[in-house]
This record gives sequence, structure tokens and C-alpha cells, in this order.
Amino acid sequence: MIVKNQTVISHFILRGLPIPPEHEHLFYALFLAMYLTTILGNLLIIILIILDSHLHTPMYFFLSNLSFSDFCFASVTMPKLLQNMQSQDPFISYAGCLTQMYFFIFFGNMENFLLVVMAYDRYVAICSPLHYTSTMSPKLCVCMVMLSWVINMLNSMLHTLLLARLSFCKDNVIQHFFCDTSALLKLACSDIFINELVIFILAGPIILIPFSLIIVSYVQIVCSILKVSSARVIHKVFSTCGSHLSVVSLFYGAIIGLYLCPSTNKSTVKETVMAMMYTVVTPMMNPFIYSLRNRDMKEALLRVLRKKKICL
Repeated sequence: MIVKNQTVISHFILRGLPIPPEHEHLFYALFLAMYLTTILGNLLIIILIILDSHLHTPMYFFLSNLSFSDFCFASVTMPKLLQNMQSQDPFISYAGCLTQMYFFIFFGNMENFLLVVMAYDRYVAICSPLHYTSTMSPKLCVCMVMLSWVINMLNSMLHTLLLARLSFCKDNVIQHFFCDTSALLKLACSDIFINELVIFILAGPIILIPFSLIIVSYVQIVCSILKVSSARVIHKVFSTCGSHLSVVSLFYGAIIGLYLCPSTNKSTVKETVMAMMYTVVTPMMNPFIYSLRNRDMKEALLRVLRKKKICL
């Protein structure tokens, strides 16, 4: 994009993480281990759900989509971060930066949508158990997931196209470890009013509406189980919802800490740390949360391992 008296930006420099040079190798090994754990953990969940017929239910259909989303979400930023930590010239091309931003928005919001779909699944299972099979039909489950994909695809495309129309000055240093929208807008030379307006109009509802629906779902669930006197039923409900609640708390906790809790200083350190929480830590922790707290997943793993032994 050519502008008078301005330099054409062909690439950006990713400043990366505020890590002292003497600790770079240690953090590189840590992040590599976290990324590999994320990939292997989410792949394991997807494979188990595909192979074990006992897990062919709406709840695990949504979980497999969540694991795939986490797998992709971590892969949007982590490989480039690891590459740049070993490089003396941590740059990313203009097209690569826009592509990374597109998929970051897409898969970041995808988890948001899938969490609310999973909350609705738990609401129907607990509050209307007799109608669960008819309500959560395979057609409805596929439609809800497909709708989430389409909405996020259009939303990501809109933000990317709006950013692609901007002009950039000589300063091409992004104060982050990935191509974040806000960091790119700070480097733009042209008017960013439309970009900020669209972010203000869309970003709030895309985060707040799903979060509000999750809260409403769990309020209804709590009200429903309070009517039950059986301690066994209450324990079963909480064990069923515990994994989902843990993931919701981890995901939205990082977002609230980043966007709703103002920092005492305007440094980018807080933004970087909180971004690491929901781009690296959350996708890594989700497989542990769902496997360690979920009896069905443990039993499915044992069944698959037994089949492997028999085949051998």
C-alpha cells in the first residue's frame, strides 16, 4: 500500500516477550514443552472421541470441536514465537501478519462460542433430561457448530479487510509477540476511526453475549438442582459441569484481567502476560481439565488401549 511521503511496509518486527537474554533458552524450552503438550493433549481428546463410540454424544462432539479450536489457536502464535526466539531478525511479512491476525481472531472467538454451546448442552441435560435426546439432535448440534464457524469467519474477515486498507509509516515494530489488532492500529498512519468503531460495536457483544448466556445457563442449573434433595444427584451435576466451569473460568478470567482491569502503568508487560494466558496456558490446560476431571474420558482411554493390546 503506497502513500505519499511514506515508506511501503513489507514486513513487521515482532518485539516478542520481555525476557532477559540470559533466560531465553530456558523460556524457549518451557514454551516448546507447553506447545507440544497443547498439541498432543488436544489431539488425544479428538482421537479418543472419534475412536470410542461411547463418546459419540453432543457433549463430546462439542468438546472435540473445542479441542480442535484450541489446537489451531495455539498453532497461530506459538510456532512463530518459538522461531523468533531463535532468530536474530524476528520479522513477519505483511501478508503473514494479516493472516496471523485473521486466524487469531477466528479461533479466539471460536472458543468463546463453543463454550456457550456447551453450556446450553449442560443446561438441557440437567434441566430437561427427558427431552435431552430430542432437543440436542445431531442436526441441531451440527447447525450450532456450523453457525459458530460462519459467524467467526465473517467477523475475522471484516476486521482483517478493514485493517488491510490502512497505511503504515516507517515504524514497523509491533510491541507484542504476535500480530495483535490493537498493536497494529497503533502503527497505522491513516484514519483508524472505522476500525475502532467496528471493534467497539462487535467486540463487546461477541464476548459479553456468550458470557451472559453461560451465566444464565448456570443460574438455571443451580436453581434446578437446589430443588433436588439428593446429595448424590447434586454431586453428579457438579462433577458433570465442573470441567466446563473450570475452562470458562480460565478463559474469561484472562480476558477480564486483560480488558476490564486497568493496569496502573501503561506498559505492554501486562498485556503480554495476559495474552500468554489465553493463547498458551488455556489451550494447554483444557485437555488436562477434561481428562483428569472426566470419568468418561479416562474409561475411553482404557478401552482404546485395551483394543490396541488385543490387536497386537
